[in-house]
Formats: sequence, C-alpha cells, structure tokens
Amino acid sequence: MNDIVDSDPNCLFCNIVAGKIPSKVVYQDDEIFVFDDIHPWAPVHFLMIPKRHIPSMAHVGSEQAALLGHMLALAPQLALQQGCNPYPQGGFRILCNTGDEGRQEVRHLHIHVMGGARPWLKG
Repeated sequence: MNDIVDSDPNCLFCNIVAGKIPSKVVYQDDEIFVFDDIHPWAPVHFLMIPKRHIPSMAHVGSEQAALLGHMLALAPQLALQQGCNPYPQGGFRILCNTGDEGRQEVRHLHIHVMGGARPWLKG
C-alpha cells in the first residue's frame, strides 16, 4: 500500500524509533521496536511496532505476514522476560486497535502486550 513508508516525520512512534523521543526499550531488531507503554494499563504493558511506518492493521497485506508472525511469535518470550507469569496460571493479553472505531490513538501499527497479576481491568 502507498501509505506504508520507511518513516513518517510527523508520527510519534516513528520519532521514538529514530531516537528523537525517549522510550524504555524492551527489544529491537532490524524490523521491530518494542518499548514500555507510557500509560500502562497493567503491571506489564509494552508496545510492539514495526520500524517501517504502517498506519494500521487495516493497511496490512500478505507482504507483512512474516513481520506480523515475527511480532506475535516474539510476544510470549518478551512477556515472560518483562514479568508476566507463565501459562496457564499466568499469561498476557495482546491487543491491536485499528481506526477510530477501534480506538486507535496513534496512526502507526502497534500491538499492546499486557499482563501481570490482576486486578487490572481496563481495556
């Protein structure tokens, strides 16, 4: 899609990836950047984003299947490293808001990973 670009200078998350806005980095590689949510809903709450500017899940096509698979396959490992308790008694939640009706606030594809001891009932 034409909306997928290497970076958008007006995008909050692109500026975090570029190091122009500080963040607490959880993980990064050539394709993805993972950092703690600035307003956590749970004891463990981090965001997984592609380094390329993809506006939303609605912009994802088959070309991004490997990228999304990489992100989702990495989520359990990072959740445990960040303090989530192991499955099945523990666990975590994965959430991806898309568009206005999906409550997406930043127009850059991001996956929330949330977990830790309850009660954290927001969302």
